[in-house]
Amino acid sequence: MVTVNRALPGGAAAELLAVAMIPPSDSLLKYDTPVLVSRNTEKRSPKARPLKISPQQPGPSGPVPQPPKSKLPSTASVPDPTKQAEEILNAILPPREWVEDTQLWIQQVSSTPSTRMDVVHLQEQLDLKLQQRQARETGICPVRRELYSQCFDELIRQVTINCAERGLLLLRVRDEIRMTIAAYQTLYESSVAFGMRKALQAEQGKSDMERKAQLEGIIAPKK
Repeated sequence: MVTVNRALPGGAAAELLAVAMIPPSDSLLKYDTPVLVSRNTEKRSPKARPLKISPQQPGPSGPVPQPPKSKLPSTASVPDPTKQAEEILNAILPPREWVEDTQLWIQQVSSTPSTRMDVVHLQEQLDLKLQQRQARETGICPVRRELYSQCFDELIRQVTINCAERGLLLLRVRDEIRMTIAAYQTLYESSVAFGMRKALQAEQGKSDMERKAQLEGIIAPKK
């Protein structure tokens, strides 16, 4: 539920809403319009009128007849594909939240199907952001990795809307790649720490050997 102060003029309220709805960071992943989440519990207004219940007339003392059974098929058991796609998207790509001026905003991933032009626009935005943020073309580059990760998430979103099973399979591929990169990063950090410990031990051993040589040089002339 988007909350706008109606006491302001129309133009001022629209401008305030537009400023407040700026996402915390620009991303290649497509999101819906941010929504203001009210953190206050709903309280009953003191001016609200009490609910009046009209007295019911006493019914007949005989048995109550059963209502006729409807022959129409029940729609409660039929899942809504749109709602199901939104639930899967929220599970795969969780909504992002941020606090701005003591107000909590939430922004969910868009469930709108993408067209061919959207894919072309995504490629153009990826190339543009790689140039703007001066990402390195070769070697390890956190900026390039972040942008390609956002692009892959957007592709997962587009695929999941059309086929949830294919999107879940791509999610497994993404998580496996992230786990592999995290393992390599941990291995690299452990190797660096091991090398530093060995270097410190070598320095300490060198100092001990020099001190021992000095002591032997002092004791030798006395003999």
